[in-house]
Formats: sequence, C-alpha cells, structure tokens
Amino acid sequence: MRTWLPFKASLGVTSARTAADYAAICATIEALLDTIGDDETHPLAEVLDFLGHQAKIYEDAHVAIPEGEPREVLRFLIQQHGLRQRDLPDCAPQSRISEILRGKRAVSVDIAKKLARRFSVNAGVFL
Repeated sequence: MRTWLPFKASLGVTSARTAADYAAICATIEALLDTIGDDETHPLAEVLDFLGHQAKIYEDAHVAIPEGEPREVLRFLIQQHGLRQRDLPDCAPQSRISEILRGKRAVSVDIAKKLARRFSVNAGVFL
C-alpha cells in the first residue's frame, strides 16, 4: 500500500471503469509513447504495458474494434466513420495511408498516436 497509493496518485488512473477513465488512460499512454518511443527497455515500458492492458480490457467490453492486422483495423475505422484516405491529413499524407492499407508500410508509432487520437482508440490497435 505504501508504494501503490503514491504510484496511483502520480499516474492519475490505473483502471478504466468509465469512459473518462479510459480517456485518461489513453492520454497517459500517448504521453508515455512520446517518452518511450520504441525502446522496450525503457524504465517506464512496464507502466505502458500495464496501462495498455487496462485499456484493452475496457475496449473489449465497450468498443467494438475487430481484431486483426493494424491495416485492417484502420480500414474498418475509416469505413465506420464514412471517411476516405484523403480525409486523414492530420494523421498522415494520403499516400502513406494508402501504403499502410495496401500492406506496403507498417504503422509508425507517431502515426499510430495520431490515428488513435483521431478515432478515440488505443494506439496499440495500430501497432
């Protein structure tokens, strides 16, 4: 308890029971991704994993995102929102979105964060 309570207080939220909790976890995940990037040995990587797991629990119960390759998830979200590739310039150029959807390019951490923000989902669905 001496360790958990200060950790929880500094983190802000440690489980997603409500949409507000989920949004807070996603915001923290984005901040951690900015700090950690692709460095799996970073001291905060385990915190990122923990929060990613908490977000996934919430998504499994409340958000209907199909499991699949990141490009298929992106295709699904584009269709669900009635968008076209060119409607995502805030996330990536149309040519890059096209390459991702055709499987020619992987989703980078930066683009995953932007797509997550755009579609209000966890960035992990694109990675």
